[in-house]
Amino acid sequence: MTNDPLWSQGRSVLLYEGAARSLVLRLKHGDRHDIARPAARWMAAEASPIVSEVTIVAPIPLHWTRFLRRRYNQSALLAERVAKELSLQYIPDLLLRTFATASLDGKTREERFLELRNAISVNSKHLTQLKTASVLLVDDVMTSGATFSAATEACLHACADQVNVIALARVAKHP
Repeated sequence: MTNDPLWSQGRSVLLYEGAARSLVLRLKHGDRHDIARPAARWMAAEASPIVSEVTIVAPIPLHWTRFLRRRYNQSALLAERVAKELSLQYIPDLLLRTFATASLDGKTREERFLELRNAISVNSKHLTQLKTASVLLVDDVMTSGATFSAATEACLHACADQVNVIALARVAKHP
């Protein structure tokens, strides 16, 4: 990544290639909710050093139109189980997509960051709870970091003390 990330610490479990890519795609687009349980165990093990007993766990949100098409948010499935594994508070609607964004597939890093500018906000009903909180954001795949950056920026703008991130898989940087 060209710029330092906004979040404090980040982790991922898998590289988004081969069998891991297939696994993530089955969870994301194949209605394979059963994948969330073992994946969340792996993610919780990786995230345990970067959370505390007061960390709030939240998924990267989908816009409601994408949620209706897909019928579920794979990041929410993972986040709920990660929170359960770590015995942490889970707030599924901490963040909201303020508008529908285009698919990020095939976009450059710069296009991804531009597409996500102001696309994620903190749900107003959780503003008080977020002040001085530690947050763990959960997503299925990290490519450029644009989605995590937009979500982290929203949390920090709402006065969260610290934001850490965990992805099931990350896209490897190739020279």
